[in-house]
Amino acid sequence: LGVFLLGIAIAALYFSVVRVFETSPFFPTGMIQAINDILFIIIILEILRTVVARYTDGVFQLQNFLIIGVIAAVRHILTVGASMTLASGKSDGEFDRAVIELGISTGIVVALVFAIFLSKASNNLKTK
Repeated sequence: LGVFLLGIAIAALYFSVVRVFETSPFFPTGMIQAINDILFIIIILEILRTVVARYTDGVFQLQNFLIIGVIAAVRHILTVGASMTLASGKSDGEFDRAVIELGISTGIVVALVFAIFLSKASNNLKTK
């Protein structure tokens, strides 16, 4: 499973590099797409790390899943923010929907970071 996930990450890296150079215009569209692709690859590698930790430690680590959630939510925030910036002809309804998406995603990030904090605090209490 780990080798399969690593293969997916390598393939995603290859296709993202190809797509960056084929995207026109490079700035800002290509750069935004590259950042989005890099965050996707980081999510795959975090899942790989979680799977490897599962097979070596024998338990799933909650913090790794929370980190994956934070990265995914930040990726969504960046994507929505970039689409708001690049799309000049959005209707009021589309703009309102995008702002609501940003607010919800921000709330998710705050909640997940708080959960990471609680998880680390709980682990510190267990070790004392």
